[in-house]
Amino acid sequence: MPVCYMIHIKYVCDNESRKLIVIHYINTIREAMDVIQNIDDYLSRFPEEARVSMQMMRTEIKRIVPDVEETISWGMPSFRKNGILVQFACHKKHIGFYPGPSAIEAFKEDLSAFNISKGTIQFPFDKAIPLDLITRIVLFRVAENNDKILKKKKDKR
Repeated sequence: MPVCYMIHIKYVCDNESRKLIVIHYINTIREAMDVIQNIDDYLSRFPEEARVSMQMMRTEIKRIVPDVEETISWGMPSFRKNGILVQFACHKKHIGFYPGPSAIEAFKEDLSAFNISKGTIQFPFDKAIPLDLITRIVLFRVAENNDKILKKKKDKR
């Protein structure tokens, strides 16, 4: 959980302190990458409310992409099929869902109820996880990754 804590406080420090905290954040990520073995291990480190929400997301991703590969990348759960599809991470007041910029752009209207940035969606703990939206985003990412593979094969010919 220190990874999330460091993300939150680095924005409220002055320039000199921010530099020290960013360095600590990178060290914390590296430490997390060495320590976290798998997604079950990651989930076990958080309170039940967060754990249940993340497990629901994980179950839905595995339901719609049964052959998805689960990994830990940059200290957070990642789901791969022909490249990374999506990632998520627990933060102090929300779960960050990371489908990438193209998915954010494609689903911008559907995401109007949530805080978003270029490649991130924030699902606050006080709202239900929108599993139908996650399903559509993951299917979009599967198609996008499959298209990239087909394009690479065509380019090789």
